[in-house]
Amino acid sequence: MKTLSVIILTIMARKNSGGAKKNSKSPKPQKKLTRMNKWLVIAIALPLGFLILLGLSTASDYLWPKVKNPNYGVSFSIKYAKELGNDWQANYLALLDDMGFKNFRLMSYWDEGEPQKGQYNFTDLDWQMDEAAKRGAQVSLAIGFRQPRWPECHQPNWAKDLGYGTDEWQAALNNYITVVQNRYKNHPALASYQLENEAKNAWFGECPGAASTPRLVEEFNLAKKNDPNHPVFMSLSDQHGFPAGQPVPDKYGFSVYRIVWNDKTPIHFYLTYPTPVWYHRARAVAIKIIKDRDIFIHELQVEPWGPKATKDLTIEEQNRSMSPVQIERNFNFAKRIGRPDIYTWGGEWWYWRKNTLNDPSIWDSVKQEVQGHSY
Repeated sequence: MKTLSVIILTIMARKNSGGAKKNSKSPKPQKKLTRMNKWLVIAIALPLGFLILLGLSTASDYLWPKVKNPNYGVSFSIKYAKELGNDWQANYLALLDDMGFKNFRLMSYWDEGEPQKGQYNFTDLDWQMDEAAKRGAQVSLAIGFRQPRWPECHQPNWAKDLGYGTDEWQAALNNYITVVQNRYKNHPALASYQLENEAKNAWFGECPGAASTPRLVEEFNLAKKNDPNHPVFMSLSDQHGFPAGQPVPDKYGFSVYRIVWNDKTPIHFYLTYPTPVWYHRARAVAIKIIKDRDIFIHELQVEPWGPKATKDLTIEEQNRSMSPVQIERNFNFAKRIGRPDIYTWGGEWWYWRKNTLNDPSIWDSVKQEVQGHSY
């Protein structure tokens, strides 16, 4: 009996030991449950956050009403007009006379204005400024190394030989900025300058890289010294950044693009920018509070951004990122940002599509919007 009792006790002890082992493993199911809870929270939070942002964007018509009577302007580049095969003078006059724009951003490309060191040619820019003045239009004149349209950074070959960023190169650029300002600072059409378009943009254009802060400060101070009577504006380098450092221009410009061809990821596709109206409005408020400066839209997308150069896209492909319907949407989006000064982007393309492709739908859509608002 004693032996039997020992055997029974031994079996019970083993069972208890096994139970203890099982108990020692019991936290693991708890860990699995915790991980599941985390994934559950993520699975709920992500779509919920998306729905909230979507709701804010959808409700923006009511939360943030459109600005009334915006001051529409247009950027115009002789280089791009010629690239499309337009008669650039006819293109420019059509924007003035048929479209009725009263605000222009014009370019003073370094490679065209000073093709040889110390030899200047402002014939075409003089003509544009004079034609604007005849019609009471105003010009915001782009100055500096980086100006709108490809290749973004426009310098003559002789300046390239000096070596970007060297003292000699900077002195040559400063001299050109001074020559341009001295030529136009008393012109009746001049309203402002736009210095170094998207100067900190390091990912787009054939440029040596983003401009350094010391160089921008030097050029800004030079521009203010050359002409203290006209404001100097500067644009941010994307449509979601914030101007944290120096210089502090008289007004900040930022771009508004909606549908673009994305080739920065392994899979290429048309991307709708996720920056909603409320984000742009919040950024404008932050800039006003922190920098004590107003903002304006220096580029509102009103032309296609496709997988190839626009002139090589079919009408159907152009319409995927910019059609009459999308033009109306982009204008409405920009007006809900609440800033009165809106410079459009694409005047050369509107003219090309109307006159070369015999499709006036784009031109007429923009014209209807522009002429529907007073300046």
